[in-house]
Amino acid sequence: MKKLLVVIDMQNDFIDGALGTPEAQAIVGAAAAKIRSYPPAAVLATMDTHGPDYLSTQEGRLLPVEHCIKDTEGWRLRPELAALIPDAAVFEKPTFGSTALAEAVRAMGDVEEIELIGLCTDICVVSNALLLKAYLPEVKIAVDAACCAGVTPEKHLAALETMRSCQIEVRNA
Repeated sequence: MKKLLVVIDMQNDFIDGALGTPEAQAIVGAAAAKIRSYPPAAVLATMDTHGPDYLSTQEGRLLPVEHCIKDTEGWRLRPELAALIPDAAVFEKPTFGSTALAEAVRAMGDVEEIELIGLCTDICVVSNALLLKAYLPEVKIAVDAACCAGVTPEKHLAALETMRSCQIEVRNA
């Protein structure tokens, strides 16, 4: 049985770029320590990935801030974290949750626990946690609150509460 770590969208634009926050900047060290605590083969990651047409998409019309445009500096994973994550374990996603990630984890077949960390707690972390719970209802899903940050501190706390309600273990809250 495997225990996996999923690192959600630890990209420059969410840390100190277009949508960055002081809270996101503050968790980078803790996220690096968490990643180092897992064997490299047990670490997966997602990357929010948009094209130059982002502002004409539904998400872009509702959040009109260009971010994570593929191959830009803001799209890249934070360098100190990217060095810890094998390239083959990165899932680019055009929206909040990654069905490709959930399908890949389900195909592994011997996963006992999945822990999530990353950004933003109230958008992509909660989306992927719930998606993984839906794909793998008997697998323990957990989130480390100390390695996550939301759009605001209040939304971070609200997302943690939502995950608790959906039988996702919240650690270090």
